[in-house]
Amino acid sequence: MILRRTVLTAATALAAVTAMTSPASARPRTAKGTRKTAALRTRPAGEQLAALRERRVTSRELLEQHLDHIAKANPQVNAVVTLDADGARAAADKADRHLATTGETLGPLHGLPMTVKDALEVEGMRTTCGSPALSDHVPDRDADVVALLRDAGAIIIGHTNTPTMCQDIQTSNPIFGTTPNPFDATKTAGGSSGGPAAAVAAGFTGLEVGSDLAGSLRLPAAYCGVYALRTSRGPSPIVPTRGHIPRLPGWATSSDMITLGPIARTVEDLGLLLDVIAAPSPADRTGWKIDLPAPAKTKLGHYRIGIWADDPYCRVDADTRALLDQVADLVRGLGATVDDSTRPVDFADSDKLFQRLMYATSSATATDDAFAAEVAAAEKVPADDPSGLYLHSRTMRHRDWCVADEARQKLRATWDRYFDAHDILITPATPTAAVPDQTSTPAPQRYITVDGQKRPFYDQTGWLNLTSPVGLPSLVLPAGATRAGLPLAVQVVGPYLGDRIVLDAARHLAQRLPKPIQPPALAG
Repeated sequence: MILRRTVLTAATALAAVTAMTSPASARPRTAKGTRKTAALRTRPAGEQLAALRERRVTSRELLEQHLDHIAKANPQVNAVVTLDADGARAAADKADRHLATTGETLGPLHGLPMTVKDALEVEGMRTTCGSPALSDHVPDRDADVVALLRDAGAIIIGHTNTPTMCQDIQTSNPIFGTTPNPFDATKTAGGSSGGPAAAVAAGFTGLEVGSDLAGSLRLPAAYCGVYALRTSRGPSPIVPTRGHIPRLPGWATSSDMITLGPIARTVEDLGLLLDVIAAPSPADRTGWKIDLPAPAKTKLGHYRIGIWADDPYCRVDADTRALLDQVADLVRGLGATVDDSTRPVDFADSDKLFQRLMYATSSATATDDAFAAEVAAAEKVPADDPSGLYLHSRTMRHRDWCVADEARQKLRATWDRYFDAHDILITPATPTAAVPDQTSTPAPQRYITVDGQKRPFYDQTGWLNLTSPVGLPSLVLPAGATRAGLPLAVQVVGPYLGDRIVLDAARHLAQRLPKPIQPPALAG
């Protein structure tokens, strides 16, 4: 039997959360009062967890801070689209009782309120992936990664917004509407993890789990001024993906390029969440474990750093190029070995291969009739016609996929050779800061502007997709802002399974680059 908990859409969040929130006099208080902890929800997740462990705040009190803030600020941000306030309160009270009774925490995320992307199934909570076809879907089982969060003691408070079936790089759907950029409502929050990134930026949650196939995790992080890590992926992901939509509910498999990864307001918090979610799938845990190597270097100046600042295939604007120049000067000044001329791969060839593999894997859940129609349409387009890339990729024969996969393995080997001589590679995250939201514009008519020049709409994810087909860990690092007050970011890439290397390098960089800016909603 499926348990339906009380859930709220964004449209009713303000009134409903206010009604369900306990009066201030009835809420748990610390011995020092609540004034010292009033802003705790704005602090890094690591600090929130320390306060919980040391009993300077209860899980229930911290949860109420988050719920109060969601009620006040979410109507403008529209990042949190489903709330399970009753379930979260019950879980928080249970965590508090456990700590008071045993003196021990439930796990490394003990009592921490968290939201998760509406693409991840949560037992008993409406999970739609923004699709009207799933508007009544209430899973009877957690996604594997959500189960890891619960086992670690996290309090799941609700879902965050995503485009329909995660199939856009901006965030809007017919059920919950649009999530705008928290810095400028005319700009996009990115997609498909736009809701998670906006929720972290706005202070609705300290940590989130997003998903990334074509930059879906890192693009929103770059646009919303937060940190995100696309985790390593080989034949299997290091973060289990079962229960992620798409694929459809009930599927045991997922795309062979999809990864799940953490979103946070600090690099340290990315590492904290990675420690929890990097685990084999349940079927593999008897004999496998994830043991990511620690960084061998202790200082940024010891790193061998590649820098790829711009490329004719995916031009960046003046602000982004200036940030990359600043990064290059910084690491040179620290004594790092810097190589800004070697290119690990051919950008255009890599991108075309990625598109072919992405379109192929996305066809898995098409209906029989829809796929038959695509096969018929592909037969009418010459094989060498560039306009047929989508259809020919979606409908390729298994032999053709095997050939494409062989090309992917050779591309991985090329990257491996690059990282024999380099520890990390720094690239732009995006060609520009957040672009105008174009939800109402038909897809063929969308474009972005880079220093006054029209560029293809999907250039937004061009730099991010360099690593998508080969499964390399890739971290988006916010640094400073444009004159218009929009966040800027760079991408740090490492070798396969070098997730902790990337985290270490990003931590050093974050200490020296301009601090990320914060949207008004974080403090509001």
